[in-house]
Amino acid sequence: MRILLTGGAGYIGSHTTLTLLEHGHEIVIVDDLVNSKPSVLDRLEALAATRIPLHVFDLRDEDRLDALFAQERLDAVMHCAGLKAVGDSVTRPLDYYRNHLDSTFSLLTAMARHGVSRLVFSSSATVYGENAPLPCQEDHRPLSATSPYGQTKVMIEQLLTDVAAATDGLKVALLRYFNPVGAHPTGQLGEDPQGTPNNLMPFIAQVAVGRLDRLRIFGADYPTKDGTGERDYIHVMDVATGHLRALEHLDAMPEPARAFNLGTGTATSVLQLLGAFERACGRRLSHEVVPRRPGDVPANLADPRRAHDELGWRAVHGIDRMCADTWRWQSQNPTGYPDR
Repeated sequence: MRILLTGGAGYIGSHTTLTLLEHGHEIVIVDDLVNSKPSVLDRLEALAATRIPLHVFDLRDEDRLDALFAQERLDAVMHCAGLKAVGDSVTRPLDYYRNHLDSTFSLLTAMARHGVSRLVFSSSATVYGENAPLPCQEDHRPLSATSPYGQTKVMIEQLLTDVAAATDGLKVALLRYFNPVGAHPTGQLGEDPQGTPNNLMPFIAQVAVGRLDRLRIFGADYPTKDGTGERDYIHVMDVATGHLRALEHLDAMPEPARAFNLGTGTATSVLQLLGAFERACGRRLSHEVVPRRPGDVPANLADPRRAHDELGWRAVHGIDRMCADTWRWQSQNPTGYPDR
């Protein structure tokens, strides 16, 4: 297939681009490069040994998006573009609602106008909120995200579900990621957050490489195995494979829109992740326990059986591989991607 991948130069998008190319698909990327750099494309083209068209503009520009659909003969869309920091969304909610909702409106309009009827959407486990029983199951209701970032994902899922139900032939897979971490095994692609990382794994990696002095552990008094928060971490390459499997399954889905958890079904605590990263980099890392952050939940965990049963997908990389690949990326790229 020839696939439009929005946000294809970002963390999830870049790894997914490479996986799709390796399986014979053609990729066209749209990315405004707000959360990524042009050098990502250079590395993707070197790894894939092929040219990848990159169009740099905001998806909310309906005229440019329509012209792109008219220019390219597209078979499917993977929508990975968007702002991505939960904490940032709390301080800039209007930016998140405008960016995420308006870009999706624009994309659906272009798809309808040009007869593209397959869509894979990057959603998030944040849609489950604080009250979903663990492990989280796709049919849980109501979805009740606790941040503007998560709430935009809830709203877009509902939008896509409604549009798919009303549009003959439109099929949409909603992929709810849990905690993507890790990097490409070559060390050429990885997570490159701008500023201080909001997520645990890149924070640990920057401590290990000397960019940050110590890890702050937010709370060690949770009702978990060691008192620190537990999360379901999943290797980014497994997430990329999940996109491939969802794309292949779209036409066979029994309903117009369907959600799938992408997780391992295994909970890893902050201290366990820290220990695994220390094994990967070969030394102890400085850390301190500080008070809990408001809004953090003790644990989050996927039930991945639907993706196993229906997509034929399963996460194959464990926590030690996630840390080893992250350390390879960070040690080879201590300041992240070059600006050019």
